[in-house]
Amino acid sequence: MTEINKFPVPIVFIIFNRPESTRIVFETIARVRPSRLLIVADGPRIDRSNDTELCQKARRVVDQVTWDCEVSVDFARENLGCQERVISGLNWAFSLVAEAIILEDDCVPDLSFFPFCEQMLERYRNDPRIGMISGNNFIQRKLKTEYSYFFSQMTHIWGWATWRQSWQRYDRHLSRWPEIKRACLLSEVFDDPKVAAYWTDRFDEMYSGTGPNTWDYQWAYTNLINHSLSIVPKVNLVTNIGCGPNATHTSDSDNIQMLLPSEPIAFPLVHPPSMLPLRSMDRIDQNGCRQTLSQRILRKARRIRKGGGTRS
Repeated sequence: MTEINKFPVPIVFIIFNRPESTRIVFETIARVRPSRLLIVADGPRIDRSNDTELCQKARRVVDQVTWDCEVSVDFARENLGCQERVISGLNWAFSLVAEAIILEDDCVPDLSFFPFCEQMLERYRNDPRIGMISGNNFIQRKLKTEYSYFFSQMTHIWGWATWRQSWQRYDRHLSRWPEIKRACLLSEVFDDPKVAAYWTDRFDEMYSGTGPNTWDYQWAYTNLINHSLSIVPKVNLVTNIGCGPNATHTSDSDNIQMLLPSEPIAFPLVHPPSMLPLRSMDRIDQNGCRQTLSQRILRKARRIRKGGGTRS
């Protein structure tokens, strides 16, 4: 695909302390020449001696905007952590723009990801049934469809896009989770009891404050309880290159979703005839959420060691 001149959709680029992967993603962003670029950066951790230098190097990478572009930055002086930095950064971004594509410093998109998001943002801009557009398709080998994308209940955020009105529904504290859990409503969403148990455990952790320092489980929760659908492309459009010892959460180099190749999507897009989610594809996608009893016991033991209890 040829380079795009003056891409109109704002791009939010979230960075931290990985200058090399930041450079790779930034070079792709530079090829589409966005007219608006919003950069969110976390600050160095006080217990990591080389963080200050690495954060500075990453910020110097994104300082190399050589095209006509309105650049806004939100650089944290101190480390806020993955959860607070992403949430506060997206709150800031959506106070400035009405819609955006969001990329983190380890998510390398195919160039066709950008016009795909642009068309989806425009087509579904005023449709509250859509929560987000994802660039990820982890089950494309199983997918048999003549259409360019499908609708899903799953939430994948290694390259995605959304609107201000969708992000404003974000519920970081899972405020209604106890009532939803008592009513066993996840079993109405997920056919597989093990998948329902997986998400019950994740939402328990995030509600109690004993879960990982992340923001995406809350985004998945928000979309589920609002019955918001994700748009999933026919092919995988974004490769995650962030696995390894320096990754915050995905340090497992055997994770089959990591380094999944991206490929271009064909244009013009062929739109599906309805907005019904492909439950058969969601069930395949959910296989990664199944846990054995021993895995559930280990996770609960770790949560107890971290303090357990309810969120203050």
